[in-house]
Amino acid sequence: MVPHLVTALEGPINELEQRILESMSAIERWFRLEWMEHTPAFYASVDVRNAGFKLAPMDTHLFPSQWNQLSADMLPLAVQAGMAAIEKICPEAKNLLLVPENDTSDPLYLANLAQLARIFNMAGLNVRLGSISNDVKAPTTLALPDGGTMALEPLIRSPHRLLLPDFDPCTILLNNDLSAGIPGILEELHEQYLLPPVHAGWPIRRKTHHAKAYEELAKRFAKMLGMDHWLITPAHAVTADVDLTTGNGLDALQAQVDAVLTKTRRKYKEYGIHEKPFALVKADNGSPGMGVLSLRDAKELSSAPAEALRGLATTKSGQTLTQFMVQEGVATRERIDAAPAEPVVYTMDRYVVGGFYRTHDACGPEDHLNTTGARCVPLAFEQSVQLPQPGMQPGVNAPNRFYMYGVVARLAMLASSYELEATDPEMEISD
Repeated sequence: MVPHLVTALEGPINELEQRILESMSAIERWFRLEWMEHTPAFYASVDVRNAGFKLAPMDTHLFPSQWNQLSADMLPLAVQAGMAAIEKICPEAKNLLLVPENDTSDPLYLANLAQLARIFNMAGLNVRLGSISNDVKAPTTLALPDGGTMALEPLIRSPHRLLLPDFDPCTILLNNDLSAGIPGILEELHEQYLLPPVHAGWPIRRKTHHAKAYEELAKRFAKMLGMDHWLITPAHAVTADVDLTTGNGLDALQAQVDAVLTKTRRKYKEYGIHEKPFALVKADNGSPGMGVLSLRDAKELSSAPAEALRGLATTKSGQTLTQFMVQEGVATRERIDAAPAEPVVYTMDRYVVGGFYRTHDACGPEDHLNTTGARCVPLAFEQSVQLPQPGMQPGVNAPNRFYMYGVVARLAMLASSYELEATDPEMEISD
């Protein structure tokens, strides 16, 4: 299941791989102890970048929507992880309500929903789709790419529960990032489990909160391995009250871009990296696939095309954003054929259950690949996570490489647990 992949694993990455393989027992015990204290996000996907000298997570999505891109070989892993997650939350559960994005016109997204339904059907649950969209007023038949169909139904709200006709679920699974806002129908659901919780949605979640939690974890993890946490951590900064349409606050954003670039130049000099660093500007609460600006100099921000700025500052539901994250850019040195590629690791509960390579024929190694025209190459991770081969020379063994991806993805997944705990409104009230 390994695609035809060309990868530059050199310098510190070889050292990182060796340290991780030599420390497998300590790493797995460290994760095990962390999960005794923290609840994992129900599911997630992590975009990872391998620059040859650095391996880092660039985005962590808590409403992953490409389950259909995973290899069929990963299905048993996902089913087992789904069983474990549901048993911890609602052991007697027999019904699962799946709430999709409001826009269900994309055939690939429908294939994603079908795969999710399949996973939880095999985990022993009855699955039905319920929409929070005001446009869905009656049961609707959705045509799937494989020729099958799914029924999408309008939700019914009782005083404290979400229902469908003759269907009372214990658990509600959101596959909707709530970027259009948190609808009232999802509030005050004290008798059902809502996964992920509404504060995982973009109206409340911030990428810089996640980045801060990840950096703190990466420092502890790196200290255990005796290495520099920068090798697995992209630098970041945040700027608020920026209006990209008028230019108000642009100077503050430029200052943060310059700060991140300066910090990255120092690390490049320390490691003898003869490349010019770049920084990414992203909406701090933007959905995956939104606009991303790549800058080698802070001054480039003032001359960026108006269309690019609008794409950066406007959500898919048309809302204007004013807070932005500046993130150290990490180029990918992986290619499928001649196209740049990046691994995307999928998790459920505390387990890595699969992944795929995202690749784009029209992009370069420094470009944001999660854009229109991207292709996905499925990849099963079961061997990479369960059967790394410590005796192999660093940089030449695919399972060992994929084990590294899984470790970094699990760090990001753990960071999302810290992030959600810190923003849980119920925990704030109880304090």
